[in-house]
Amino acid sequence: MTIHRTHHLHRPRSLHAGHRRPAAPVAALIPRGRERLRRLGWALHARLAADRGDVPGWVLITLMTAGIVVALWAVASEQIVQIFTNAMAPFLNGSL
Repeated sequence: MTIHRTHHLHRPRSLHAGHRRPAAPVAALIPRGRERLRRLGWALHARLAADRGDVPGWVLITLMTAGIVVALWAVASEQIVQIFTNAMAPFLNGSL
């Protein structure tokens, strides 16, 4: 059985000993950085402006939930109050 050591194949060249990337002048990097930032800002703005969401869906879910709560409260209000009172009594020492 042969054991191959390949860990050096997976490291970027910049991490190898003795290899240095040539330095670029900082002044040359600033305009490219600003342009990239400007493009990123426009892309983010376009994406957020295009994402309107599912407002009618959320409104429908909220109204349906409110309707279910009102229907349950109308049918079983005394039982709901009794359940709440029994659940809170141990924490309030029976003073509810």
